[in-house]
Amino acid sequence: MAASYHIKQKETRVPSCTLNIIIAGAGIAGLGAAISCLLAGHNVQILEATSEIKHVGAGIQVLPNGSRILKHWGLEEKLSMHWAKAEAYRVFGWKGNQITSMNVQDTAGAYPGTWFRAFYRPYLQRTLLERIVELGGNFTCNAKIVDVAFGGDGSTATITTASGRQFTADLFIGADGIFGKLADLVLDHPTPPTKTGDLAYRVMLASPDIVKDPDLADFVTKPNMNFWYGPEKHVVAYPLSKELFNMVLLTPDDIPEDSKASTVAGNVEEMRSLFKDWDPRISKLLKLCKSVHKWRLCTRFNTGGWAHPSGAGVMIGDSVHATLPYLAAGAGMALEDGAVLGECLSRLPNDPHTTKSSRDFLLAKRHALAVFEKCRKQRTLMVVTRSNEQKDLEHLADGPEQELRDRQMQMVPTPPGEALVWRDPAIAPELFGWDHVVEVNSHWGIPSIPHATTVGARVSRL
Repeated sequence: MAASYHIKQKETRVPSCTLNIIIAGAGIAGLGAAISCLLAGHNVQILEATSEIKHVGAGIQVLPNGSRILKHWGLEEKLSMHWAKAEAYRVFGWKGNQITSMNVQDTAGAYPGTWFRAFYRPYLQRTLLERIVELGGNFTCNAKIVDVAFGGDGSTATITTASGRQFTADLFIGADGIFGKLADLVLDHPTPPTKTGDLAYRVMLASPDIVKDPDLADFVTKPNMNFWYGPEKHVVAYPLSKELFNMVLLTPDDIPEDSKASTVAGNVEEMRSLFKDWDPRISKLLKLCKSVHKWRLCTRFNTGGWAHPSGAGVMIGDSVHATLPYLAAGAGMALEDGAVLGECLSRLPNDPHTTKSSRDFLLAKRHALAVFEKCRKQRTLMVVTRSNEQKDLEHLADGPEQELRDRQMQMVPTPPGEALVWRDPAIAPELFGWDHVVEVNSHWGIPSIPHATTVGARVSRL
């Protein structure tokens, strides 16, 4: 696809065609959607259930497709103060033998102007928040949503919080994550999360402690993305800065089935024991760990619609297409959602003789959401599906299949389906070469599924 690398400037819209948008959730998807919708010239308010917008999480990867969007939003310079660059992606066997490596700069070079970077997630979130403030977005905390109702004419949504406060929006965007409940309020056929049988230990270490050990120092001083593949498990480790080092250890899920929590405190000694026979460097790294939590890994893909028929509500991000982390594509998919949605909404009528409640405008808004869904559904399903396949490739038991996998990773050129997925010729060009403006262009002229001019009110309560 042709690339759109220009930095988008904020559009000016006439008041009668400017949407008042409410976004639920201040994760990557919600923040990205806010930036994109603000750049499209609309008004945006984010409602967050917690008492403050917390910068949480550990390491997060942004691949070329995500970098293209962040550049489009004018964020590259600010992000450059926070990102970590890797020289290569290195894959080891579980005993420590290096199987293969991929030069990061050479791979990104196939997609001009893009990059691979890692971030400490709070720094990425903070930069997105700052951009929202610059563009005039607003935030309201302590705003847990308990009800979303759509008016009889289909033009607005009324959002009610736990405190009884009400907000009215021309468009409600739900971005409350994989375990969120807003899809139950907006969609007729929401799909719940599905357990995958895996969990993730997320570990943050102090880089200065690692540098003290001669066997480990290169992990910080020669930054690479490091992967160890092994039976039923794998490990990812990479530096985020001179102070922080990120590790993710993926193992079979042992959180009790009846646990209502998806995140629980982990036992450090138990985690260490799971990898005691692996590469000795992993054991050394884990000796530096003082505490850990573990996350149950689930997926979620809504096979039904992602928007309310009225055109006044839509769900995005992990609430409709949560994927496993094996492709490192979750952040990119969230950013893509926001980019596509904002691009679609930038194409709504912008005429002083048109009003938001007019039939033509309502039809245009429904068409925009239909195009958004068309652009996103097939692509995110591809990512969810390949992430599931990647889990199987990385967790092979020692034997003929594992030996074939390792040989394929050493072939030049590498064959389709190879386990270093970022250079797999069957998926990398499609994943990294994607451009949201080109994608919207390719679907914009396709007629939308017709809706009745008036959509009856539907009220759902938690």
